[in-house]
Amino acid sequence: MTASRRFTSVAAIAASVLFLICWRGADTGPLNQDQIIDIPVYETYGNAIEIGKVPYRDFRLEYPPGALPMFALPALMSEDWNGSAFRDSFEDLMLFLGIVTIASAAILLVGLGATRSRVVAALISIAVFPLLLGSVVLTRFDLWPAALTVSSLAALTWRRDRLGFGVLGLAVAAKIYPAVLVPLALSYVWRRRGRREALLCLGVLVGVVALVFLPFVALGADGVVYSLGRQLSRPLQIESLASAFFLAAHQLAELDLTMSSGHGSQNLDGVAPGIAAVVLSIVQIAVLVWIWLRLPGTAEQLLRWSASALVAFVTLGKVLSPQFLIWLAPVVPLVVGRRGVRAAILLAAAMVLTQLWFPSRYWELVLAFDPLPSWLVLVRDLVLVALLVVLVSAFRDRGRAPARSP
Repeated sequence: MTASRRFTSVAAIAASVLFLICWRGADTGPLNQDQIIDIPVYETYGNAIEIGKVPYRDFRLEYPPGALPMFALPALMSEDWNGSAFRDSFEDLMLFLGIVTIASAAILLVGLGATRSRVVAALISIAVFPLLLGSVVLTRFDLWPAALTVSSLAALTWRRDRLGFGVLGLAVAAKIYPAVLVPLALSYVWRRRGRREALLCLGVLVGVVALVFLPFVALGADGVVYSLGRQLSRPLQIESLASAFFLAAHQLAELDLTMSSGHGSQNLDGVAPGIAAVVLSIVQIAVLVWIWLRLPGTAEQLLRWSASALVAFVTLGKVLSPQFLIWLAPVVPLVVGRRGVRAAILLAAAMVLTQLWFPSRYWELVLAFDPLPSWLVLVRDLVLVALLVVLVSAFRDRGRAPARSP
């Protein structure tokens, strides 16, 4: 039975309450006693902005300009300059964005004409992910681009194409990774409404990105270049898929490994990891191009291939930080049918496996290549590979439902 708007609204409210409970649980779980947080870095940026310093010109940061509100707002909301006040404001902001994400997912599901069971399953899957992944959800700003990404997909589902591209442009300006959805969204609009409308939508996206970036390029071009270069030049991070195999070889054959810190992460150093990083990047690009060539023509296809692109980008990247799973949390459960159920289960498993070693065993991994976290990283990464296979495989899903025009 197709869920009514009233039913979906009630389900979204219930899911928001569940999200709040899981959010609080993520902050008190026994595996989160030794938190590794980025909030002090965000606070430094926010306090600098509050006293009038211009980002990229007066101080450098590694994030794109669309991320700046996530640093400035908690600083402005804090009554005084201390870590506790800023952190409380930051976590409240992330909590709000989580609820916005659930609301956007609900709007999207109404646009699809989703069944009641699909609405309930999808919203519960999104609501519980903070408890599955742990404290990293509270202490990173990734819910900001994630919320924007889902909102963009919701607008596209309702055929508010220019609005969808505008929001997607803001998501790209916040954390670059949603750019992997642009070719899919473009082909989706092109196939439904023609080349002219698709190019107009692309122009809206480019305009939004330019509007966010250009003022800072004008004021501090070197800082903006530094920010982008820092992200693009990152080495093979220790939690990536390729690194997981090096860790396994270390456990099985005592392969010598060297860890080095840089670019805000812990990485594997040496010739072999350097080559592996290049090879993995080539594979990542090839898989993404293959996904982009699927040319989705319906909203259901757009969701499936958007989830596939995000999973491919995360799984096959040379960096795979725990917070990257936040990018997947609100999109993968929206995929229709048995494929979506299997994908959501695999994503939940990947989150639990991540929390088993991060943050509680992270330093055992990076400082001593301890066996337990090393194997957990490998298993987690292989689960993500399985998730990608489920999303892109050609099996016929008898649970597939036709897309409904809003």
